[in-house]
Amino acid sequence: MISFGMFIHKVPRRLQKAFPQFIWRKNENTQKIYLTFDDGPVPQATDAVLEVLDKFEAKATFFMVGDNVDKNPALAREVLSQGHTIGNHTYNHLNGLWCTTPKYLKNVRQGKAVLEDVLGQEIRFFRPPYGKIKKGQWKAVGQFHEIVMWDVLSGDYSPSLSVENSILKTVKYSQNGSVLVFHDQEKTVKKAPYILEQVLYRLSDKGFEFDRL
Repeated sequence: MISFGMFIHKVPRRLQKAFPQFIWRKNENTQKIYLTFDDGPVPQATDAVLEVLDKFEAKATFFMVGDNVDKNPALAREVLSQGHTIGNHTYNHLNGLWCTTPKYLKNVRQGKAVLEDVLGQEIRFFRPPYGKIKKGQWKAVGQFHEIVMWDVLSGDYSPSLSVENSILKTVKYSQNGSVLVFHDQEKTVKKAPYILEQVLYRLSDKGFEFDRL
């Protein structure tokens, strides 16, 4: 199994190498950062993120919860129409460690089906909620999705982490090919857009470009 049980801004390289079947970083020879967002689409939260991305002409990958797509199909289609990539984040944001493998796979497939029905395209990528998934689950999911983790976690959802600390640590640990995680959900609607904007400003000054997976 794999589980991030505590808050880790930067995933150690040894852990990334231990699980090569997951995508942790991409294109380390180019000065690009890969932006990802989990848990949407959520009104106001997703809208605010889209505004910041548009300001920087940045593209990203949104890992959407199927139930949220059912509730907000127009918003999901708006994300796609703006040139971003959509990934599967299960239908009910399930923690794989708390689920039997059959239950988990059913939920993953349900999320995939909803996304494909609403968006009209095949969904390639999957991210396990909380980064928690069992071996049997990832082996099965890997047959129809590419599983994406991350190497830098912004911490935008954490009430114990100050906004400035979140910005500083995210900028500090970002490097060529890094996959960054932000969130477009109710808990982050007030601070995530500001954190994102400041991170993009500071990384832009360092010469980085931003892209989807």
